[in-house]
Amino acid sequence: MKKNALSVTREDDFAGWYQQLISEADLAEESGVRGCMVMRPWGYGIWERVQFLMDQRIKQAGHENCYFPLFIPLSYFAKEAEHVDGFAKEMAVVTHHRLMKNDEDGLVVDPEAKLEEPLVVRPTSETVIGTAFARWVQSWRDLPVMINQWANVVRWEMRTRMFLRTSEFLWQEGHTAHATRDEAMEETLDILELYRSFSEEVLAMPVVAGEKPENERFPGADATYSIEAMMQDGKALQAGTSHFLGQTFSKAQNIRFQDKEGQFQFAYTTSWGTSTRLIGGVIMTHGDDDGLRVPPLIAPYQVVIIPMLRDKPEDEAVLEFCQSLTKDLSQLKAFGENVRVKFDKTGAKASNKRWSWVKKGAPLILEIGPRDVAEGNVSMIRRDALYKENGKLDSHIQSKGDFVAQAASLLEEIQSGLHSEARVRLDSNITRGFAEYSEVQTFYKENKKYPGWLEVQWCKATGDELDQIEDRLKKLKLTFRNVPQDAAPVDGDCIFTGKPAVERILIGKAY
Repeated sequence: MKKNALSVTREDDFAGWYQQLISEADLAEESGVRGCMVMRPWGYGIWERVQFLMDQRIKQAGHENCYFPLFIPLSYFAKEAEHVDGFAKEMAVVTHHRLMKNDEDGLVVDPEAKLEEPLVVRPTSETVIGTAFARWVQSWRDLPVMINQWANVVRWEMRTRMFLRTSEFLWQEGHTAHATRDEAMEETLDILELYRSFSEEVLAMPVVAGEKPENERFPGADATYSIEAMMQDGKALQAGTSHFLGQTFSKAQNIRFQDKEGQFQFAYTTSWGTSTRLIGGVIMTHGDDDGLRVPPLIAPYQVVIIPMLRDKPEDEAVLEFCQSLTKDLSQLKAFGENVRVKFDKTGAKASNKRWSWVKKGAPLILEIGPRDVAEGNVSMIRRDALYKENGKLDSHIQSKGDFVAQAASLLEEIQSGLHSEARVRLDSNITRGFAEYSEVQTFYKENKKYPGWLEVQWCKATGDELDQIEDRLKKLKLTFRNVPQDAAPVDGDCIFTGKPAVERILIGKAY
């Protein structure tokens, strides 16, 4: 094991490696409340970049930001039975509005402060936003309504894991209302493509976009679409969803409008969202045994400059050189924005700072000592290519001018390289060609560690037949992921029922 690597490797314990990376990279820590985390500046900085770049795309697609309350009256959920049933076990509920002091027990709930109606702590906002839409929409001229909000939500999870499944998490949720089914469906698929391109281009995280089967739909939706990312252990991560809600919520909440002929119609609605789960996806897609590797587009700092100080007179020249380098780099453009540079002046030893930034995953790390200053050079480490073939740290020495001239192109190269590496992994770990379900069982028994996904043909079962198939998959700890948009035409029978197949679907183990 390399001296400064994480003590847990991906190969030995992927789950343990994930947890240690989050700690060592200063991404997040436990909060004292089960299932809730403190996002530290580096972790939150990554989320801020995700939020900033996602928000740009959402607004470019014609949506406006707004904000709705954290507390939602319980009666709002009661209007849509399937939706409330889907979230009932995860809801946190406020029943009282005041505490009182008790000599025996300290602070306790004041029984006289019971709310007239319980309030649900927002698990998602379809109900409260739908109620607002009912007020806002009167005529066809009021449509479409296209909004988004950045918020926190609470879902009382039983099994939690930082970034992947927490009781409280941050997200964006978009909600739209349209005059016709076709317009709403077009919006649903446009957002699916927005999520796909964002994941590929910004997060360097390749995904498969497609429709979920009936049993994986969002509660109350007519259709749910997802992007599925493959982690390094071969498991799937649902990285974003877009839901066509049809008229389910508009009928429950009376979102109706007068059309051009003067007739009253119910609107068609959509909802869609991504969350801080994307950071978990970035960790498990790009991390290595030395820590995180952050794609330059979402790195809070793309270049980190570390002065090598020795408490000697030449330290002043080193600091001046680093300051000048910081200024030069900050004026460069990469991906259409100024390069983000961190001049690390903290008092820790230079070698400790270097490995701290390696674990955090800063794309480019520069070390500047007195000899570098005297010769006008920089010592550069690329986080995506940390070692030479002999296992030693690959530190490139080059002139300051040459580095500044190529810094932007290096960042673009790192972004592209991380995506290419992950794309090869995804494509090479989807196995096809199964004709019988017994072959699926055999495959997962023989490939117990990191088996990846399977693409199989099926009859698009529904109802009881689908429930039976789902039970069979659960025995192997498998789930349906989605029906890839770019899947090849079917040419055989359903591996579950023997009926003629109608589409290809991905199955695998998932987070």
